[in-house]
Amino acid sequence: MNNATIDPTPTDWNGVVMQKRIAKRYAAERRFKAMGFFAVALSTLFLAFLLFTMLGQGLRGFQRTEIAVEFDFPALTSGATAASITGPNADTTLNSMDIPGIVDLAVSQQYGDQGSELLTSAAAANVRQKLADNPQLVTAKQTLWLPADSRLDVAYKRAGEAAAEKTVASLEQKDALRSGFNWTFLTGADATDPSAVGIWAAFKGSLMTMAITLLLAFPIGVFAALYLEEYAPKNKLTDMIEVSINNLAAVPSIIFGLLGLAVFLTMFGMPRSSALVGGLTLALMTMPVIVIAGRNAVKSVPPSIREAALGIGASPVQVVFHHVLPLALPGILTGTIIGMARALGETAPLLMIGMRAFIPSAPQGFTDAATALPVQIYLWSDEVNQGFVEKTSAAIIVLLIFLLGMNALAIYLRNRFETRW
Repeated sequence: MNNATIDPTPTDWNGVVMQKRIAKRYAAERRFKAMGFFAVALSTLFLAFLLFTMLGQGLRGFQRTEIAVEFDFPALTSGATAASITGPNADTTLNSMDIPGIVDLAVSQQYGDQGSELLTSAAAANVRQKLADNPQLVTAKQTLWLPADSRLDVAYKRAGEAAAEKTVASLEQKDALRSGFNWTFLTGADATDPSAVGIWAAFKGSLMTMAITLLLAFPIGVFAALYLEEYAPKNKLTDMIEVSINNLAAVPSIIFGLLGLAVFLTMFGMPRSSALVGGLTLALMTMPVIVIAGRNAVKSVPPSIREAALGIGASPVQVVFHHVLPLALPGILTGTIIGMARALGETAPLLMIGMRAFIPSAPQGFTDAATALPVQIYLWSDEVNQGFVEKTSAAIIVLLIFLLGMNALAIYLRNRFETRW
């Protein structure tokens, strides 16, 4: 043993040199803590700015401006009765009543020749729905609150065009203007008039797309993770597959959109702009995330579980499906939900497969033309009409609530089924 390099002198902790080293170390720790605090504060600031901006503009999107219009239904409908718009023939009777003409006549009688310009294009549909819900309205004079045109809606909520603000002031003097909850925004579909747009069609399209994505990506991703972790031999081919899966998880989403365009639309001729193609494309993007999360969850199961099961005579398949998979399932589900949340917010791949078309009604099947919530937000954000600004922010709020709900579900599953070894 060579003792030539060992200094037998005891360390002088009170010496000048040692004190400088200690002070330098403490200073480094303080700088590290300060940088960490700055990073957290900056992230919180950006998040607060995002929420403040979205809530400030988006909450107005859940409200709509309404104008009071008096209807003399007995005179305008030529004696229609409540019984005639009740029962199986109600739709036929309502269709024959020329409700758009009745609305134009009623609003013109009350507000003059330019009265019809005060209401949005959805006013007639609104009156039709009110009559269908309550046929007794047709038996007497009624005052109905109908959605105002987008120019008046913007002017009533904030600064708008000078002419619109003048009209709003005039209506306010007559107590003919009020603000109400915009149910149409939650139940309607896309429209050219911002006061008549809704998110239900896009929301339903997102749900159908996510259903296809989950049905395809989850089983394939889980089985791939089980095979790679439990059965695959450790050789160069397996290593190459693992590296490829890890790289696929980091590929930009628009690349998967181009892949879906080339394979599903061009090669297989599937219906363009459908939830089926959207789900298949997003499944390709989500699958690597599920495989990686699944492998980590399977790997976290202690080997003693497998050895104990084999020791009492279980087959390798029984070990995997009766012991390993149930114990790894919480981690797999958490990774799956996070991957699905990422897919829900993706826009680029859906744009590439044509889900940016104008869709005025909710899809009824997986092959019908559909759009998705992030695509709908993208399309509205490109509109020049000021009425779409608040609708865009309101739709973003809905999307954020949906994403937060999915993340909350992932946290619940992790805490509910997590096993500590």
